[in-house]
Amino acid sequence: MRETRGRSAAECVDSVVQCQLSAHDDGEHYGLLDDLGEYGTALWLRWSGRTDVDLAVLPDCPVAAPGADGEGCCLFAGHAEQHSWEDVAEEASRFR
Repeated sequence: MRETRGRSAAECVDSVVQCQLSAHDDGEHYGLLDDLGEYGTALWLRWSGRTDVDLAVLPDCPVAAPGADGEGCCLFAGHAEQHSWEDVAEEASRFR
């Protein structure tokens, strides 16, 4: 956590970070810590299991939703599974 506070522009770092990827039980998990605002990158926590946690500076995902006003993906380039805007559309359709 000390290293994270030193590298992040945010004044506080949450003690609990949740995985931002589509629902999954195994594999690597990624939680967003801070948008660095430099060169389209962000600071992420990456972990698998319960103990090993790494910091990663990853480029932003360049994919946007279809259409002229398409929302950009809030994840990192090369992520697995769905884009962040696909999760939102799926959840919205369940509540209609």
